[in-house]
Amino acid sequence: MPLETIIDNEFVSLWYDPERGMVSHVFHRFLAGDAFRDALNAGTHTLKKRRATKWLSDDRNNSALSAADGEWAKTDWFPRTLRAGWKYWALVQPTSVIGKMNMKRFTEPYAKMGLTVRVFDDPTAALAWLDEQK
Repeated sequence: MPLETIIDNEFVSLWYDPERGMVSHVFHRFLAGDAFRDALNAGTHTLKKRRATKWLSDDRNNSALSAADGEWAKTDWFPRTLRAGWKYWALVQPTSVIGKMNMKRFTEPYAKMGLTVRVFDDPTAALAWLDEQK
C-alpha cells in the first residue's frame, strides 16, 4: 500500500503508512508557531483516526523550539497524542547540537510518562526499530 500524504509543504512532509500503522514526518527546515502546531496536530488526528501506534520523526533539519511551542507540545499535544494511542516514537534527532539538547527535554519526560522512545541519527535505523515494535 502506498503512503498517504497528509501534509507536504515547504516546512514539513507528513505521511501515514497503512502497512506499518505509522505516522511519519520530515521537517524540511526549522519551523515554529502555527506551521509546527498544524503539523503535529495533523499527525495526532491521523494517528487517532487510523488507530496507529507508531510515529517516526525526522527532525534533522529542525532546531530548538521556542518556549511557547515547547510548552504547548508538553502540556497540550503530547497528552492528547498519548491518549490517541501513541506507543512508539523513533526520533531522528536534529543535526545541530542545540537541536539535540532541545529534543532531550522531550524524550526523557515522554518516556517517563509511558511512551517507548528511541533516538537515532539515521532514518533507516529508526524505521527498522519501529518495524520491530508490535
